[in-house]
Amino acid sequence: GTITNTGGSSVTISQVGISGSGFSVNGITAPVTLTSGQSASFNVAFTPASAASVSGNVTIISNASNPTLSIPLSGTGIAPGTLGSNPTSIGFSSVTVGSNKSLSETVTNTGGSSVTISQVGISGTGFSLTGITTPVTLTAGQSTSFTVAFTPAAAGSVSGNVTITSNAPTLTIPLSGIGVSPGALGASPASLGFSSVTVGSNKSLSETVTNTGGSSVTISQVGISGTGFSLTGINTPVTLTAGQSTSFTVAFTPASAGSATGNITVTSNAPTLSIPLAGTGIAQGVLGSNPTSLSFGSVTVGSNQSLSETVTNTGGSSVTISQVGINGTGFSLTGITTPVTLTAGQSTSFTVTFAPQTAASASGAVAITSNASNPTLTIPLSGTGAAAAGQLTVSPTTLGLGSVVVGTSGTASGSLTASGANVTVTAVSSSNSVFSVSGLALPATIPAGQSTSFTVTFTPQVSTAVSATLTFTSNAQPTTTAETLTGTGTAPPAHTVDLSWTASTSSSVSGYNIYRAVYTTSCGSFSKINSLLNTSTSYTDSVVADGTSYCYAATAVDSSNQESGYSNIASNVQIPAP
Repeated sequence: GTITNTGGSSVTISQVGISGSGFSVNGITAPVTLTSGQSASFNVAFTPASAASVSGNVTIISNASNPTLSIPLSGTGIAPGTLGSNPTSIGFSSVTVGSNKSLSETVTNTGGSSVTISQVGISGTGFSLTGITTPVTLTAGQSTSFTVAFTPAAAGSVSGNVTITSNAPTLTIPLSGIGVSPGALGASPASLGFSSVTVGSNKSLSETVTNTGGSSVTISQVGISGTGFSLTGINTPVTLTAGQSTSFTVAFTPASAGSATGNITVTSNAPTLSIPLAGTGIAQGVLGSNPTSLSFGSVTVGSNQSLSETVTNTGGSSVTISQVGINGTGFSLTGITTPVTLTAGQSTSFTVTFAPQTAASASGAVAITSNASNPTLTIPLSGTGAAAAGQLTVSPTTLGLGSVVVGTSGTASGSLTASGANVTVTAVSSSNSVFSVSGLALPATIPAGQSTSFTVTFTPQVSTAVSATLTFTSNAQPTTTAETLTGTGTAPPAHTVDLSWTASTSSSVSGYNIYRAVYTTSCGSFSKINSLLNTSTSYTDSVVADGTSYCYAATAVDSSNQESGYSNIASNVQIPAP
């Protein structure tokens, strides 16, 4: 304020006083002398201690005509601006990782003067703030709102703060939240393997699905694929809280043999869960026999013949044979005791014997009872009872092949005779390979009282006398008949005769035959010595005896196989003595 001496003489201010709560004066110090028209200034300050109206006075005492000058004072104290929050803290409770939750926050100026917010900050992993732009001025009682979001990146508790900076005291709003892992489905077991199941039957396995995450999961659908697989025991929708499980049953009923695969697909608000399925359909056990029937042929009355029979499980599952029966006169069975279980591919064998009591045909069957798909396997049996065995004789008992040049062959004939009954010769063998048999097609049946012939060929390899036993095997009694074979290998001659002649003038000649005779005082009987038609006009006779004389002649053979007469005869061709 300012005071002025409005009089004509000087005035001396001796005291300046002030009254009223919160008022103070400064800027003037008494005594102060003011000449006429002179002024003095001072300051009055109001510092309210509370929110209320206040009055007072400035009192100036001087020697002026108005010795006491009073200046009235008045003022009102108002409360300072202050920020408050609603709510005072923000708790997000549980929020699934990867999702978010937003809450609204309101800040109010609860004081009596305006507040200017200069900055709004936020701290804490996963917290974010939107909806406010600074600066913001709030008059007394005015509010502003914004949004805080919580987006957890990992499971666990998180805390933070919203910090509001203004010309009022700083306001801190605590934040808290819990990140929970999302719902996730797990399967136990992770896959279902049914291994081997027989076609037409089924096998069931239990499957458990568990929520391994931190938030609830609602299963909306459970589907199944794959031939032969089916599912029971669960109805959707199903809600699983964290750690909760549900179970159901899967069955495999193969319709055919072979591998099968499939999947269980669990659809929910968690990632889709796939559970692989696998199984193998195996064919029902089936029994097969090898051979499929047993034929004993002819068996002499009073004797017997045994044959082996094998039964195999040709299916995919085990078969248990409960009974093995046999029927038919003269047939019997040994070598198997029931029950017998055969796994897939496994076999068992037994023996069937035919011992005819009469000379007649017989038939029967082996019947195998089991739990296979063919519960009764029948194996037909047949055989013929034959009268007592016949006898087989060989003639001559010793067959001599004589002397044969080494490298060439000589032959001789023998015969076999059956008596008493028909005899079937099944095999013939020689104890020395230089003797071989031909002319007998095996097996050869010789009717009783009849004979059949055979030829023995002697092909010596060295110059020496040799012998062998020729053995015939048959159904006669005894079963073997023997003949002694003898022969001598002789060295080939040291000389040969080279022959040549003039070709025939006929145009149809195909070749020539060469004939030889032994010469004594004249030419003896001629014999052809070439085995194949000779197509040239020369020939070498390499089979001649030392010290012997020969005669030779040739004939021409045309394309119609007509042979001419002898050519000019070369007689008395002498071979030197050794």
